[in-house]
Amino acid sequence: MSTNDYIKYVTQQFVSYMDAPKEDRKQKRQQRREEREPFLNRWFGMLPVSAAIFYRQMKKKKLS
Repeated sequence: MSTNDYIKYVTQQFVSYMDAPKEDRKQKRQQRREEREPFLNRWFGMLPVSAAIFYRQMKKKKLS
């Protein structure tokens, strides 16, 4: 892909974004945020989740 093609693509994307109404842009942004995985899962995988579950189970056992 040449530089001119890339600039053309970026310009087209920018213009289509700016042509969309403000409320549509906000709605799309909110939808993307809702679909995203939680921060710890995105950055560290399942390790923090499994550690949190393990910690909760140990805490319940001590309280019982």
